[in-house]
Amino acid sequence: MVTLAEVAQHAGVSASTVSYVLSGKRSISAGTRERVEQSIQQLGYHPNAGARALASSRSNIIALMIPLRTDMYVPVMMEIAIAVATSARTHGYDVLLLTGEEGPDAVRRVTGSGLADAMILMDVELDDERLPLLRGTDQPSVLLGLPADTSGLTCVDLDFGATGALCAEHLAMLGHRDIAVIGEAPAVYERHTGFAERTLDGLRSRSRELGVRVLHRPCEGGYDAMSLTLSRIFDERPGTTGFVVQNESAVEPLLALLRQQGRAIPEDVSVIAICPDQVATQASVRLTSVAIPAQEMGRQAVEHLIAKLEGHGKDEVVLLAPELTVRASTGPAAS
Repeated sequence: MVTLAEVAQHAGVSASTVSYVLSGKRSISAGTRERVEQSIQQLGYHPNAGARALASSRSNIIALMIPLRTDMYVPVMMEIAIAVATSARTHGYDVLLLTGEEGPDAVRRVTGSGLADAMILMDVELDDERLPLLRGTDQPSVLLGLPADTSGLTCVDLDFGATGALCAEHLAMLGHRDIAVIGEAPAVYERHTGFAERTLDGLRSRSRELGVRVLHRPCEGGYDAMSLTLSRIFDERPGTTGFVVQNESAVEPLLALLRQQGRAIPEDVSVIAICPDQVATQASVRLTSVAIPAQEMGRQAVEHLIAKLEGHGKDEVVLLAPELTVRASTGPAAS
C-alpha cells in the first residue's frame, strides 16, 4: 500500500504539502497541486479512511435510509439507491445503506454516532416520525419524498399530484367517464405514504373538474388479489372503461384478467400505469404510462445534499414534472 510519505517523495514535496492538497486546508500553488495530484494518480494512493475522518471531522459517507418493506416495489427503490451511490461517488462520498424499519431510531443512530456526514431518507410519510429529529439537528439531510409539512426541509420527488392529474386528463380527453384506480397495498395508505396519497389527491381533484367519476381500490398485487379487486370494481361500477394502476405487481394480473373477461385493450377498456418504463414496455400490452424518474431523483438528492455539506445549500422543494408516454393501452372510450 502506497503511503503519504512515498507520494511526497515522488512529487518532491513535504508530507505536509501532500496533506494540505488532500484536505484543502491551505492554499497550494497550482503547479505544486498538479504535481502532487499526478503523483497520487501514478502511484495509486488512497488516503486511509479512518485517518482522513479524524483529520477532517468527516467520514465522507452519506447514509441512505431505505426501509425495504414487502408492500413496496423494491426494484424502483434500488434503482434510486444505485443512482444515489453513483452520484455520491463522483463527489468522493460513499453510501451507507440502512434498510431496517427503525424510523426515528435510525436518525438518532446516525446523528449521535458520526456514522455519516449527511442523510437521505426514502419512503417518506405525510406525518413522518423522523422529521422532528431532522429539524432538530445540524446534520444535512434530503428527503426523497414529500411530507405534509415541508418547512425546514429539502425534498426531491416526482410531482405525484400532477401525475395523478395527468392520468385523469388523458383518460377524460379520450371520453372515459368512469375511472378505477388500482392502488398500492392497503398498508401503504394506512401509513399515509406521501407518493400514494398525493397521486390519489391529484387524480381525484382533476377528475372532479373534468366530470369524471373515480373509484379507488388498494390491491396487494398478484393474480388472486387482483381478481377480487377487479370483481369488486365491476360490481360497483359496471361502466368502468378506464384504469389507472399505481402498483407494479398488479399490472400483468390485471391485463390477464381483462383478457379472460373478453375485454379488449384499448377497444373496451384503457389502462394507464404509473411505473418504470421497463415495466410499461415489457408488459403483455405496451402500456401508456407516467415513468418514475428514479435516476434523476437520486442524482438531484445527492446534488442538493452536497450543496448543503459545502455550505451553500438551502431548504427547498424540488418536484420533477411528470411525463406521460402514450402507447398501445389507451384509446377512445367505447360508445
